[in-house]
Amino acid sequence: MSTVVRVSGVTKRYGSVTALDDVSFELQRDRIYGLLGRNGAGKTTLMQVLTGQQIATAGAIEVFGAHPYENAQVLRQVCFIKESQRYPDTFRVRDAMFAGRMLFPNWDEAFARRLLQDFDLPPKRQIKKLSRGMLSALGVTIGLASRAPLTFFDEPYLGLDAVARQLFYDRLLADYAEFPRTVVLSTHLIDEVSDLIEHVLLIERGRLVLDESAESLRGQVVTLTGPASAVDTLTANADELHRERLGALTRATVRGRVEPGQARAAGVELQPVSLQQLVVRITTAEQKEHVS
Repeated sequence: MSTVVRVSGVTKRYGSVTALDDVSFELQRDRIYGLLGRNGAGKTTLMQVLTGQQIATAGAIEVFGAHPYENAQVLRQVCFIKESQRYPDTFRVRDAMFAGRMLFPNWDEAFARRLLQDFDLPPKRQIKKLSRGMLSALGVTIGLASRAPLTFFDEPYLGLDAVARQLFYDRLLADYAEFPRTVVLSTHLIDEVSDLIEHVLLIERGRLVLDESAESLRGQVVTLTGPASAVDTLTANADELHRERLGALTRATVRGRVEPGQARAAGVELQPVSLQQLVVRITTAEQKEHVS
């Protein structure tokens, strides 16, 4: 599996504010990544650096083996769709489609037309007259039809209703299966995309705090509910992310191996943790550590 993006020790500062703090990771070819984190964590800044829209203060970046800044050969292989996407005031929907055809070598016109129909987007309408939902639909249409080898979606589907978001997820998954590429989804709707994500990158306060496959994470984090002494014994060697009291019982969310048989024998209930719960627990734990 080849490396599409290599980030090493990247820091980005805006005056006294550190938006990215010594971030290192790799993106592999033909995989769907979830870039997760709270508002202001540094996700958009990271994508801007990777797409040549910002220059890192320190560190090294390679996208398809080269630095992306003002590199037309690299940027023609990259599509970056964001929630606040802007277009020229005179543009109509069909003008944005034409621009997509010109910009992206892998553009699929037939697929783009089908998506316009799916999302009920009128080609002749001026973009400035589109509703927020239609504007979001236009963004995801361009992102999907571009079939760029590296595609970033920075929350462009927030304006879509639940039905339209599901349509986007379905079209993304179906097209990805037929035309694999590297996709990065930055979103707060974690439960909705959890089945799509193959690898998780979690950013908190500009630092990368999680870089693991979604499959491995599903078996690593559990919630235990039972007598405090039994929970303490079972979690002695685990990384505790959260703990609360429920009357006579204790509930603890931990990252680490807990034997189901030992838990049952101790009268402790084990429950799986969703990806969204995992993100909440880890970011909350990181925040407490930062404060302390």
